[in-house]
Amino acid sequence: MVDAIIEMSFVSSMVAWLHRRGGRSFDIAYNGSSFPLHGKPLHMLANQGHTSNGAGGTAVVLIGLGGILVLWMRSRPALWKKSFVKILYHIWLVTTVLSALLTLAAIIFTFVITKDHTGQAINVAYASSLHDRPYPNQVPYPLDEWTPENWFTAVLQLDLVNADDRDAIETRVHVMRGWRYNLIPMFIIGLVVVVLAFLDAFHRRKDERENRTLETKRTGQV
Repeated sequence: MVDAIIEMSFVSSMVAWLHRRGGRSFDIAYNGSSFPLHGKPLHMLANQGHTSNGAGGTAVVLIGLGGILVLWMRSRPALWKKSFVKILYHIWLVTTVLSALLTLAAIIFTFVITKDHTGQAINVAYASSLHDRPYPNQVPYPLDEWTPENWFTAVLQLDLVNADDRDAIETRVHVMRGWRYNLIPMFIIGLVVVVLAFLDAFHRRKDERENRTLETKRTGQV
């Protein structure tokens, strides 16, 4: 849950900054003067962020909070006798597998799409001709498709007039890389949870079967 909350915090921080600061222009020095470059390109790819956020939310709500609830109900003999509690518990077991697979899918999707757009550069001459204006008359850079990480990495290759802009972008690029790489430990932890959950279920079922056998023998002897 802690690692998944970190993942969601990284993604939320990135999205909040994109809406707040990334939506305005950055001043770029070029050809003896400067021009405004809109903070976000026209074709920004965001599905990898939604997928990662979904994987984190699933881990927190269904696996974490849901697991606390069903394991608590399982520990109460009176509740465990009820069929719906057993159904919820087995649904949770299956969900641990689905959650790990979702995280794995997020890893593959995020790394592949980032790699596919690595090395893209902003055409400075073309960007300087766009004549960007403040919202609602902004003119986003229309060439290519970009992930947030790839876009701001490319922006850092330009001659930014404001040093504070460079510092802010560098910090946010680190955050964007952070949520991408944090998916790896999140998947490993999720996989460990799957193994432990199913081992625990196996041993509990074995204990219940042995207890029923002993009870049957005791009843027969009586």
